[in-house]
Amino acid sequence: MIRALVLLVLLVATPARAALTIETVTSPGGITAWLVEARGIPFVAMEIRFRGGTSLDAPAVQGATNLMAALLEEGAGDRDATGFAAAREDLAASFGFDAGRDAVSVSARFLTENRDAAVELLRQALVLPRFDPEAIERVRGQVLSGLRQDARRPQAIAGDRFAALAFPDHPYGRNGSGTPDSVAALTRDDIIAAHRGALARDRVVVAVVGDIGAAELGPLLDRLLGDLPAEGAPLPPVAQAALEGGIVVEPFPGPQSVIVFGHAGIPRDDPDALTAALVAEVVGGGRFGTRLTTEVREKRGLTYGIYAANAAGEYGATVTGRVSTANATAAETIAVIRAEWGRIAREGITQEELDATKTWMTGSYPLRFDGNARIAEILVGMRMQGLPPDYPLTRNDRVRAITLADANRVAARLFDPARLTFVVVGQPEGLEGQ
Repeated sequence: MIRALVLLVLLVATPARAALTIETVTSPGGITAWLVEARGIPFVAMEIRFRGGTSLDAPAVQGATNLMAALLEEGAGDRDATGFAAAREDLAASFGFDAGRDAVSVSARFLTENRDAAVELLRQALVLPRFDPEAIERVRGQVLSGLRQDARRPQAIAGDRFAALAFPDHPYGRNGSGTPDSVAALTRDDIIAAHRGALARDRVVVAVVGDIGAAELGPLLDRLLGDLPAEGAPLPPVAQAALEGGIVVEPFPGPQSVIVFGHAGIPRDDPDALTAALVAEVVGGGRFGTRLTTEVREKRGLTYGIYAANAAGEYGATVTGRVSTANATAAETIAVIRAEWGRIAREGITQEELDATKTWMTGSYPLRFDGNARIAEILVGMRMQGLPPDYPLTRNDRVRAITLADANRVAARLFDPARLTFVVVGQPEGLEGQ
């Protein structure tokens, strides 16, 4: 039996007014999806997430889930990589597979006239991947090449070092792509085990937008996903970032220093999460008029860009920012960031900043819903975060309801100058690890 809950979502933009009907569909086999039926174009966009992602990897097989996800389009069923690619092209379908730290992501786009064949081809990729030895070695080589490039990129070095400091005993502290040694050592059995652990029905999240109705989608979900294992590997625990303040310098040749900074943040299921996003936008939104951009870029010319945000994942949250500056100005840049961090913790934000940020957040939100594929991505992201189906209807009202007292209470909670930690990759002048 298919059950559907229909909610009308009004997204007010200027000058247009758009409406979405979000249906919660449950298949006969118990798989749920959010659906926006849009019959205007004979096209369907589907977004699938399997919770866990690269965070499922044990240290000994670091990078296994990432390599597995990259191999899903390299042959399935009785088709090798070339045959699979040809079949997909013949159907004018598009499939994308990716492994992030929180989920394995699957994106599918296909025409209505080819829907059944496209779904069957995607089913084979998810349920019957071949993991041919030659494909494994080819993709392994690509991953290793990327890791070698990252080892020469100060941005990647800074991000990895910051993550390791923040989550030293948690998968978030490890590079989801693995290390050169761990990826080189992965066996086909490791990849098969990663597939079995990551792609399971107990962690699947689905959103669909396009030319399909609830009665059609329910059985389709069972055909597509019903043959996957009922349960996957245990999901990782939630962790608290362990950053306690100070400066870590990683020497790297070049004229600039890359700086990643932050400390523990507010989890995304916390009642203060939306207010934290607003306050972080005031400070580090990266737009002209936000505090760090004003102080670091506009007033002092220390960088071309700086941002910070409350980065809340499934299993941990940090307030994290990034900036690049000349080696000679790294110490000054850090001093300015520290001063602003302390100022907002002590004084909070102003009513003018609150009003301006509310206007930006509420005005930009409807513009995200600009096509079937993008809407499907937004809906699956909402489901991953545990948001209700009516969130697009209520979100802007929730933003408008945030008072200055709310914002400043959360600012004092979110920003902790004593624990503000900097990772600097470069040759900063007059700056030593503290």
